[in-house]
Amino acid sequence: MLIDTHCHLDAEEFSGQQSDLLLSAHIVGVERIVIPSLASNNFHAVQQLCTQYPNCFPAYGIHPMSQSNVTDLTTLRDYLCNFKPVAIGEIGLDFFIDNFDPIQQNALFIEQLKLAREFNLPVLLHSRRALDPVLKNLRKIKVNGGISHAFNGSREQAYELIKLGFKLGFGGTITYPRATRIRELATSLPLDSIVLETDAPDIQPAFINRGQPNKPEYLARIAQTLADLRGISLTTIAQATTENALRVLPKLNV
Repeated sequence: MLIDTHCHLDAEEFSGQQSDLLLSAHIVGVERIVIPSLASNNFHAVQQLCTQYPNCFPAYGIHPMSQSNVTDLTTLRDYLCNFKPVAIGEIGLDFFIDNFDPIQQNALFIEQLKLAREFNLPVLLHSRRALDPVLKNLRKIKVNGGISHAFNGSREQAYELIKLGFKLGFGGTITYPRATRIRELATSLPLDSIVLETDAPDIQPAFINRGQPNKPEYLARIAQTLADLRGISLTTIAQATTENALRVLPKLNV
């Protein structure tokens, strides 16, 4: 069994295709999928998909690049209370793109970490060019671990996250031979710290044509890439990453 710990199955690119996508994923062994939200206006879509498809599990949170307000946090609290998410996410900091206020982002991140602590939920972290401030907040506001989505940090940052109870998400990036640093980390970090993800429809792997959407079924080939990099069997990778995902997201245990 494989678990896709980060897949935006509600994305517009997948409209009306979810049943076919999930069947294709199931055929190659992807049996559970976590669907994180990006803003309060897609909480309902995520909830509906996870109600319709029992192998899909919701995470509710407000992405750092979403324009949010106090009402959004009230809506988030309502969904956390009523719809049994496996995590809060995706949340974090993104200092990669201009015109997003870092102070506002940080305030939003802090408030969501407080909710994670209150509801005893792990978090799905988003971080671009902001992992040190993310770590600073995590040290101040202790949460019940989680996953550093699309991990792209240093070895030192990886071990800091591991100390804080986080797993590291690896996906399509490791399929690119030129991504030497990420491939080296995926190869050498402790296997019990790694989970797999697609981030579909984004982070397209090397084996699909440019411009095509990533899909959850591609997780099997990403897993095979990780197995090849580490020189171990696909069965070992599938078992280890599944156990890691279930450990860090215990509400996936059904």
